[in-house]
Amino acid sequence: MAIFPFFREISFAAFLISGILGPVNYYKSGNLDLKTAGVLSAGSFVGALAGVKINLLIPADTMKIILYLIVLLSGISILLRKDKPGNTEKKAVQSVPFYLVLGAVTGAVCAASGAGGPVLVMPILTLLGIPAYTAVGISLFDSIFSAVPSAAGYLIAAAGNKEVFLFLPVLLVAHGIGVFAGSKNATKSNQTLLKRIVAVASIAIACIKLFL
Repeated sequence: MAIFPFFREISFAAFLISGILGPVNYYKSGNLDLKTAGVLSAGSFVGALAGVKINLLIPADTMKIILYLIVLLSGISILLRKDKPGNTEKKAVQSVPFYLVLGAVTGAVCAASGAGGPVLVMPILTLLGIPAYTAVGISLFDSIFSAVPSAAGYLIAAAGNKEVFLFLPVLLVAHGIGVFAGSKNATKSNQTLLKRIVAVASIAIACIKLFL
């Protein structure tokens, strides 16, 4: 189908919906650090603008290799890291400039490669010592600001493809229902188990994308 070449437009629109709906429930449950999320998102917005341009200069395959190598290393690091008794999380990085730069880099890589922000941001935040639930909430919130410029740029490029715009509303409604339901029940799971799931999923996704 002619719609498949436009997966980036569809995926970034979906990331935008998940970024809008998901953080609501994480905020209500106290698992969204708005300060960190705001700083990270500011960097991601600028990075995503650059990422759309980078996509035109650097082959998409190269950007995907960079993206999934980072995801793979993050997943391995999370899985191998041992939590100290009585202190399940190490002290998280609190530097504003650090999160601005992190947001800019991850936003650019995700926008250029067509991958969703949470795929990259969530394992990195967990690795930095942010609690797993909070890392999910922040990464979903951050995905709004990387998805807006990315979706806009790619949808403008796909303006002549009517199939994309016919398929998009159905996908977004279904995606929105799933995201809201998932975020509503996410905190019922064990946080240590969630970290391990994130680590294993990151490694699995990265290996599939890199080697298959």
